[in-house]
Amino acid sequence: MDQRGREGTMGLMDKMKAQAEAGLAKAGEAGKVGLAKANEAGKTGQAKLDAAQAKHKADGLLHDLGAAIYADHVGRGTDQTTADAERIVGELQAYEAEYGPLAP
Repeated sequence: MDQRGREGTMGLMDKMKAQAEAGLAKAGEAGKVGLAKANEAGKTGQAKLDAAQAKHKADGLLHDLGAAIYADHVGRGTDQTTADAERIVGELQAYEAEYGPLAP
């Protein structure tokens, strides 16, 4: 092979190496973007799960509050049911402060 043929081969190899390196760099950037999107989706999913769990707890608190108020209303209330109702109202107010008003 003459000198010109070797230079052409080396030039081609250098170009191929440069293209491969550029492709790897792009793949690395795409991987970073994909990971960032996955992390964001994970945070969004966790926020939705937290909100659903808080809503479930609030529903239970509303049930307990209703039971305490009913007991008071029909004459079976005690000092403990009154204290429970006050505690539950406080917890529901904290819920509303974080998640917004409860739906009727």
